[in-house]
Amino acid sequence: MGSEDVLKSASTLASYNVLLQVMFRVLTFLLNAFTLRFVSKELIGVVNVRLMLLYSTLVFLSREAFRRACLSGEGAGRNWRQVINLLWLTFPVGCVWGVLLVCVWWWLLQAPDPESIPHYVPAVGLFCLAALTELLAEPLWVLAHAHMFVRLKVIAESLAMIAKCLVTVVMVVSTPQWGLYIFSAAQCVYAGFLLLCYVLYFVRFLGSEEAEKKLFPVSHIKDLLPSRPLLNWKLTTLTWSFFKQSFLKQILTEGERYVMTFLNVLNFGDQGVYDIINNLGSMVARFLFLPIEESFYVFFAKVLERGRDVRHQKQEEVSMVAEVLECLLKLVLLIGLIITVFGYAYSHLALDIYGRELLSSGAGPALLRCYSCYVLLLAINGVTECFVFATMSKEEVDRYNLVMLGLSASFLLLSYWLTWMLGGVGFILANCCNMALRITHSIVYIHRYFLQSEYTPLWGLLPYCVQLLISCDDMLCCDGGWLLRLVHVAVGGVCLMGVVITVFLTETKLVQFVRTQLLPKYSKKRT
Repeated sequence: MGSEDVLKSASTLASYNVLLQVMFRVLTFLLNAFTLRFVSKELIGVVNVRLMLLYSTLVFLSREAFRRACLSGEGAGRNWRQVINLLWLTFPVGCVWGVLLVCVWWWLLQAPDPESIPHYVPAVGLFCLAALTELLAEPLWVLAHAHMFVRLKVIAESLAMIAKCLVTVVMVVSTPQWGLYIFSAAQCVYAGFLLLCYVLYFVRFLGSEEAEKKLFPVSHIKDLLPSRPLLNWKLTTLTWSFFKQSFLKQILTEGERYVMTFLNVLNFGDQGVYDIINNLGSMVARFLFLPIEESFYVFFAKVLERGRDVRHQKQEEVSMVAEVLECLLKLVLLIGLIITVFGYAYSHLALDIYGRELLSSGAGPALLRCYSCYVLLLAINGVTECFVFATMSKEEVDRYNLVMLGLSASFLLLSYWLTWMLGGVGFILANCCNMALRITHSIVYIHRYFLQSEYTPLWGLLPYCVQLLISCDDMLCCDGGWLLRLVHVAVGGVCLMGVVITVFLTETKLVQFVRTQLLPKYSKKRT
């Protein structure tokens, strides 16, 4: 597959991923708003913080390193039988992590009050079972992702999420007394649907004319089972390097939940409120930035050869990568600035509409305002680390693990100290500090990588358009009635329109990149 084809596929994947993440976040947004009216905030805290932390930890530690290694240039040119054999190790690794984590969640962590939140012990086991079920689909997921089966991922995850939401809604309305069993059953349904969709697709696809035309490396369903030759040693050692890094990255990603879970700095009710606001604050950021990061990681890893400096790469591909990286940095920076400015101004109004006094009173607005500022750092870090991880050599990955170790330790200490002083806001401030350090490391790496070339993609962090900074006074929100609320929204709408028009008039190169790469269907319609 040529560089242009890889770029086109990665761009299409990013576009579909954005749409998929939009649907996920909207469904989660509506589901939280619905369940808030039927269950307590303490129950939401146990599910969304304690149990989902178990699920995400087990899944992430079991598969992330395998994904990184097998989707990189090191994995793409290898024998796919060896890659599949390596991917099947995710399940036994998951079983080991599952036993360890379930023991910790059962016996080392403080259990919730069984009178108000019953069925905690079986819920932990069911969430572990759901995670292991999802890991069974990992070889199929990597095969699909490596060969850009975009629609498969969209359909599979969409059906799984819809099924999860339907089960949750039906059970919350009909049997609210079941408590944690409701959310455990919904998570098992999600994992089961995901696995089923991938299995059914590959059963139909393998051996078909379409597979032969695409020269798919697997021809029969039995080829997806472990077989000889067993493992590629170089790919295995790269996986081990990524595994050490993924452990530290998980601590940084879910650090506040680990602090809440293991150090008990917030009660379950406060954890529930924090998690709702955290999901609300990250909704736009995650459905925009994370899909872009995942998709263009594949592009950078396939176009550039890992571990080789810029002088020994194909110069036409270096030129393309530099241009894409500059446009991505500029794009996420502009989106991050818009979210920061308008999110800060409209936090109180958004929480008052979404959760009424439960969220708009107390620390809720302050939490969302801080998160709006944190989004800007998330935007920059996602793209810079995406490039760094795709081009680092094994030795550089190992060295960076030491950096991550220091960041992890400092983050845990800082988050505990700031949370003890400032409450939930301390978690966000600690995340901001660590994210800023990670961005600094990535920028230094990118600068050194392109230093011996004529390209300067870091100019993408200096947008040429003027950002309109607007501060909408709280006098228009939220106790003055719906009329002043509408005025408040109208003022923001006019300002946002001004920003969009300014971007279209001044950032023509960026607009062209978005239309041709991130919105391919729109571009085809125009032509």
